[in-house]
Amino acid sequence: QVHLVESGGGLVQPGGSLRLSCKVSKDTSDYVAIHWFRQAPGKEREGLLCISGRDDSTYHASPVTGRFTIFRDNAKNMVFLQMNNLKPEDTAIYYCAAENACNWHPHSWGHGTQVTVSS
Repeated sequence: QVHLVESGGGLVQPGGSLRLSCKVSKDTSDYVAIHWFRQAPGKEREGLLCISGRDDSTYHASPVTGRFTIFRDNAKNMVFLQMNNLKPEDTAIYYCAAENACNWHPHSWGHGTQVTVSS
Protein backbone atom coordinates (compact mmCIF):
# COMPACT_ATOMS: atom_id res chain seq x y z
CA GLN A 1 0.00 0.00 0.00
CA VAL A 2 0.98 3.59 -0.58
CA HIS A 3 0.08 6.43 1.76
CA LEU A 4 0.29 10.01 0.52
CA VAL A 5 0.07 13.31 2.39
CA GLU A 6 0.12 16.66 0.62
CA SER A 7 1.16 19.96 2.16
CA GLY A 8 2.17 23.46 1.14
CA GLY A 9 -1.09 24.86 -0.16
CA GLY A 10 -2.33 28.32 0.70
CA LEU A 11 -3.22 31.75 -0.61
CA VAL A 12 -0.90 33.35 -3.15
CA GLN A 13 -1.16 36.43 -5.33
CA PRO A 14 -1.30 36.18 -9.13
CA GLY A 15 2.19 35.88 -10.53
CA GLY A 16 3.46 34.31 -7.35
CA SER A 17 4.98 30.89 -6.71
CA LEU A 18 4.18 27.99 -4.45
CA ARG A 19 5.76 24.62 -3.81
CA LEU A 20 3.57 21.70 -2.85
CA SER A 21 4.95 18.63 -1.13
CA CYS A 22 3.81 15.03 -1.17
CA LYS A 23 5.10 12.70 1.52
CA VAL A 24 5.16 9.14 0.19
CA SER A 25 5.00 6.15 2.49
CA LYS A 26 4.87 2.63 1.09
CA ASP A 27 5.25 -0.91 2.33
CA THR A 28 6.53 -2.29 -0.94
CA SER A 29 9.83 -2.15 -2.76
CA ASP A 30 8.03 -1.73 -6.08
CA TYR A 31 8.62 1.42 -8.07
CA VAL A 32 5.97 4.05 -7.53
CA ALA A 33 5.18 6.84 -9.96
CA ILE A 34 3.73 9.97 -8.40
CA HIS A 35 1.22 12.18 -10.15
CA TRP A 36 -0.11 15.60 -9.35
CA PHE A 37 -3.76 16.25 -10.17
CA ARG A 38 -6.00 19.17 -9.38
CA GLN A 39 -9.71 19.84 -9.22
CA ALA A 40 -11.13 23.33 -9.48
CA PRO A 41 -14.63 24.20 -8.24
CA GLY A 42 -17.25 22.95 -10.67
CA LYS A 43 -14.68 21.27 -12.92
CA GLU A 44 -13.45 17.76 -13.47
CA ARG A 45 -10.22 16.59 -11.94
CA GLU A 46 -7.28 16.98 -14.32
CA GLY A 47 -3.84 15.46 -14.41
CA LEU A 48 -0.88 17.81 -14.35
CA LEU A 49 2.48 16.11 -14.03
CA CYS A 50 3.89 12.72 -13.22
CA ILE A 51 7.34 11.48 -12.23
CA SER A 52 8.40 7.90 -12.80
CA GLY A 53 9.62 5.82 -9.89
CA ARG A 54 12.11 3.96 -12.07
CA ASP A 55 14.23 6.71 -13.55
CA ASP A 56 12.68 10.05 -12.54
CA SER A 57 11.40 10.69 -16.05
CA THR A 58 8.67 13.30 -15.99
CA TYR A 59 5.48 13.61 -17.99
CA HIS A 60 3.12 16.52 -18.22
CA ALA A 61 -0.31 17.51 -19.38
CA SER A 62 -0.68 20.57 -21.53
CA PRO A 63 -2.41 23.05 -19.20
CA VAL A 64 0.62 23.79 -17.08
CA THR A 65 3.57 23.20 -19.39
CA GLY A 66 6.38 25.59 -18.60
CA ARG A 67 4.93 26.94 -15.36
CA PHE A 68 4.84 23.83 -13.20
CA THR A 69 7.60 21.30 -12.60
CA ILE A 70 7.74 18.05 -10.66
CA PHE A 71 10.74 16.61 -8.89
CA ARG A 72 11.49 14.24 -6.06
CA ASP A 73 13.84 13.81 -3.13
CA ASN A 74 14.25 10.06 -2.82
CA ALA A 75 16.17 10.32 0.43
CA LYS A 76 13.17 11.99 2.06
CA ASN A 77 10.48 10.08 0.12
CA MET A 78 9.06 13.39 -1.01
CA VAL A 79 7.72 14.57 -4.35
CA PHE A 80 7.29 18.24 -5.04
CA LEU A 81 5.23 20.38 -7.38
CA GLN A 82 6.83 23.75 -8.06
CA MET A 83 4.30 26.22 -9.39
CA ASN A 84 5.40 29.55 -10.85
CA ASN A 85 3.56 32.49 -12.36
CA LEU A 86 0.35 31.36 -10.75
CA LYS A 87 -2.96 32.52 -12.18
CA PRO A 88 -6.43 32.76 -10.64
CA GLU A 89 -7.50 29.81 -12.78
CA ASP A 90 -4.93 27.67 -10.96
CA THR A 91 -7.14 27.86 -7.89
CA ALA A 92 -8.01 24.27 -7.01
CA ILE A 93 -7.46 21.41 -4.64
CA TYR A 94 -4.20 19.72 -5.56
CA TYR A 95 -3.72 16.00 -5.05
CA CYS A 96 -0.78 13.70 -5.32
CA ALA A 97 -1.52 10.17 -6.40
CA ALA A 98 0.42 6.94 -6.90
CA GLU A 99 0.58 4.31 -9.61
CA ASN A 100 3.11 1.76 -10.79
CA ALA A 101 3.87 3.91 -13.83
CA CYS A 102 2.78 7.23 -15.29
CA ASN A 103 -0.38 5.94 -16.92
CA TRP A 104 -2.65 8.56 -15.39
CA HIS A 105 -4.80 6.00 -13.57
CA PRO A 106 -3.49 6.10 -10.00
CA HIS A 107 -4.71 3.70 -7.37
CA SER A 108 -3.80 5.69 -4.27
CA TRP A 109 -4.62 9.30 -3.47
CA GLY A 110 -3.81 11.87 -0.87
CA HIS A 111 -6.49 14.04 0.71
CA GLY A 112 -5.44 17.14 -1.20
CA THR A 113 -4.24 20.63 -0.37
CA GLN A 114 -6.05 23.84 -1.28
CA VAL A 115 -4.34 26.42 -3.48
CA THR A 116 -6.02 29.79 -3.91
CA VAL A 117 -4.64 32.39 -6.29
CA SER A 118 -6.16 35.76 -5.62
CA SER A 119 -5.21 39.37 -5.07
